[in-house]
Amino acid sequence: MRIKLDENLPESLTASLAAQGHEVDNVRLEALVGRSDPEIWQAAQTSRRLLVTQDLDFSDIRKFAPGTHHGLLLVRLRLPGRRALASRLVNVFKTEAVETWSRCFVLVTDWKIRVYRPKG
Repeated sequence: MRIKLDENLPESLTASLAAQGHEVDNVRLEALVGRSDPEIWQAAQTSRRLLVTQDLDFSDIRKFAPGTHHGLLLVRLRLPGRRALASRLVNVFKTEAVETWSRCFVLVTDWKIRVYRPKG
């Protein structure tokens, strides 16, 4: 899966997810740190990648409706420390059928994963 990690996620995820066979980049490597959300979003769409973020500006499923983009994964942990984020996301990408999440809006919490798929 082609993935773009937002700046609010641990740097270690890039290597961890790549080791699982995913094609991963992040906003730090692309000199996008501090850029606006629309710029980050556009970069993910241009490169046809699933954007993985904690940023609540991406939480409106009406604005980011499934099927209108290349994929969005919003992670919301109760205690989102770097270790907890890295552990949860590495486990999600290892155990779930993430290759089916293209064009989906995905919400990952401590205990649940909700995948909103395009209609039709």
